[in-house]
Amino acid sequence: MGVLGELEAVAGRLAASVGPSVVRVGRDLGRGAGIVLGPGVVLTSAHNLRGQEVTVTFPGGRRVVGEVKGVDAEGDVAVVAADTGPGTASIEWAEAAPALGQAVFSVGSIPGSGSPRVTLGAVSAVGVAFRGPTGRLIADGFEHTAMVGRGSSGGPVVDGEGRLVGINTHRPGDGFYLAIPASGALRARAEALARGESPARRRLGIALTPSHVAARLRSAVGLPPRPGLLVRDVAPETPAAAAGIQRGDLIVAAGGSPVESLDGLLAAVDSVGPDGRLTLAVVRGAEELAVDVVFAA
Repeated sequence: MGVLGELEAVAGRLAASVGPSVVRVGRDLGRGAGIVLGPGVVLTSAHNLRGQEVTVTFPGGRRVVGEVKGVDAEGDVAVVAADTGPGTASIEWAEAAPALGQAVFSVGSIPGSGSPRVTLGAVSAVGVAFRGPTGRLIADGFEHTAMVGRGSSGGPVVDGEGRLVGINTHRPGDGFYLAIPASGALRARAEALARGESPARRRLGIALTPSHVAARLRSAVGLPPRPGLLVRDVAPETPAAAAGIQRGDLIVAAGGSPVESLDGLLAAVDSVGPDGRLTLAVVRGAEELAVDVVFAA
């Protein structure tokens, strides 16, 4: 059997083995895809969800209403509890992250027919950071060329043995697709979400203006330029409000490190220790202040 014949055999095998594990998520033709991880458990992208209930359509056309068990919005993954029925196939996890140049397959279904769709590509980049639906960076993603159709986010990227190596998220253009690797950390997160354990991230409770806009605004009122993030609003009854942060403050450092981007500030918040305290350096007018923010346990 030549190379072409081998590829045909692999595609056919994946359609038969992985195809039954791929579902549509959402009403009508579905807004996205999902992956059956086990009895009653469907993994999907968080941005596919609209509320606590979601329609899940299986390849044979059977529809059920599932309940959202857990959501990691910043990581763009969620688990839905749904009646997967007797004998519904579940997908196997790969043991290693996909490598640069590795052949991979996207597996989905054709909207309206339920027929499996299998496309071949290769991992074109690893260690790719991209923004999720909430604006936070998702680190350590990978890019591939296994074409997916509209409504395929949340669907699987698999290796030639049909093992899950990633979850499709979105298409940046030019024939490339971004995916979240099916790492051990993701598997553990999916198991926690299935138990109803959604991660709770710390939040300051402020709205910010980007650094370049902040510099322009300070110049307009005669203040010297200073890298930082300008606070344009403070939500009441939040850690920022309790700490005394005010609209118009310029945050220039967090935890002793300079802050010039939202990503830097979010990283400082995420790294807060067990005491729940973070010291911000804030410029108010021409005066620099140290503000201690205390997060609830």
